[in-house]
Amino acid sequence: MSPRAPAFSNVVFFKSVASLQELPESDGEIAFAGRSNAGKSSALNALTGRRRLAFVSKTPGRTQLINFYRVGERSFLTDLPGYGYARVPAAARADWETLLGGYLKTRGALRGLALVMDARHPLTDLDRRMLAWFAPTGKPVHVLLTKADKLSRSAALQTLAAVRRELAAHGPATTAQLFSSLKHTGIEDAEGVLAAWLGPTAPK
Repeated sequence: MSPRAPAFSNVVFFKSVASLQELPESDGEIAFAGRSNAGKSSALNALTGRRRLAFVSKTPGRTQLINFYRVGERSFLTDLPGYGYARVPAAARADWETLLGGYLKTRGALRGLALVMDARHPLTDLDRRMLAWFAPTGKPVHVLLTKADKLSRSAALQTLAAVRRELAAHGPATTAQLFSSLKHTGIEDAEGVLAAWLGPTAPK
């Protein structure tokens, strides 16, 4: 059994939505976004201590819907469609971008964005575009540098420092940490940040 972050140990799958009209009533949500195959589903599984809560696919671009995972009576973690995978048909990409954009820009219950990046390839042009695009919402962003176990300790720390230097331009509400689903690195740190975003709506 993998270690469980206390606030997210009782998470259950709630529903998948394909349109903004299907969004559930909510008191608070944290969205997980990132490039396709950056490790969003693995990060969710690690945070909740569940091996198959979120489906981990070897095929990038598999997540085509917004998947809602309930963490309390009316609070959620959401797994968003991955962005930037070239083999996804253009029409499907356009639909996903409409859904993704509408959700991130207009969802009042959204408390913050967990932005997942592969530690070996952080801050791609698409990641930078997401940061700049989301910034006007004024909501916090926490970057999870996943697959940190693929780097040496010194290389991982250098990457983290470089990412934090660039993120500093976005203000103190944009933060970053190292994370490894495989080695269970950074789970408690991430849980602390994300549970604080949910505040009173966080599960007990």
